Amino acid sequence: MKHAFIAVALLAAAPALAAAPDWAAVDAAMGVAAAVQPDGAHRYNFPRRDLSVTLDGVQIKPALALGGWLAFKPLNSQTGGNEVMVMGDLVLTGDEVNPVMKSLEQGGVEITALHNHLLRSAPATMYMHVGAHGDALALAKVFRAGLGFSKAPIGPAPAAATPPASDVAIADLDRILKAQGRDNGGVYQYAFPRAEALKEGGMPIGGSLGAAIAINFQPTGGGKVATTGDFVLTGAEVKPVIEALHGADIEVTALHNHMLADEPRLFFMHFWANGAAATVAGGLRAALDQVNLEKK
Repeated sequence: MKHAFIAVALLAAAPALAAAPDWAAVDAAMGVAAAVQPDGAHRYNFPRRDLSVTLDGVQIKPALALGGWLAFKPLNSQTGGNEVMVMGDLVLTGDEVNPVMKSLEQGGVEITALHNHLLRSAPATMYMHVGAHGDALALAKVFRAGLGFSKAPIGPAPAAATPPASDVAIADLDRILKAQGRDNGGVYQYAFPRAEALKEGGMPIGGSLGAAIAINFQPTGGGKVATTGDFVLTGAEVKPVIEALHGADIEVTALHNHMLADEPRLFFMHFWANGAAATVAGGLRAALDQVNLEKK
């Protein structure tokens, strides 16, 4: 099939007054309301709250490592039009992978990667990265049909119980990581954009499309945290980051691509640790210091 993003070049011929996507209709087709990002992308979240996944005795919260998502980014915001670029990461069990993949491929979606993020988790989960370009509503229907071949819950999550008080302060993590995180249901999340102007298929991409370093912490008691996420790296940064992580007893659990036509070429490194919060955060900060991050 033709590359999913080749048609981007044809947008120059789009009518100047073409209608923008009907986002209410797109939300209805997806079955969940989007979270609109600062860059205008509409992000749809599909956390696998139906799965009970444990790793090294830790019950993994969806926000730590089971957060599937799709981001719809308008391509012609200046002229209007309903064309979007879609990128995302779907969390699937092994038996769901090929039914979902076949459905999406038949709908014109490009499968850009399939791999693990974790080791030793039970049940095991796989992560399918996808890319597409086209009419926003048509693509929403394709993705919803594909997700129908999984057991991923669709729709707003039920009201969550208040998480128990933690003995790990997010302010302490902020200080060590030199960044400001956010609490997502008891999981502390950080995003670190790269300094370069990143592209996929010639189109600019940013953190809303999965191009920022993600670091998540889940308190596990006794001043400890479980951590996972992914570093977004150039080839030259891979070895120094591995060395920094291993120097802090943080496991490297996967190294792979997420995209097919990225500029510069990027590698995504996933990791895992469960240890003293300050020690783990310090090791991750040492790894971040090896990366060309956006200056704040």
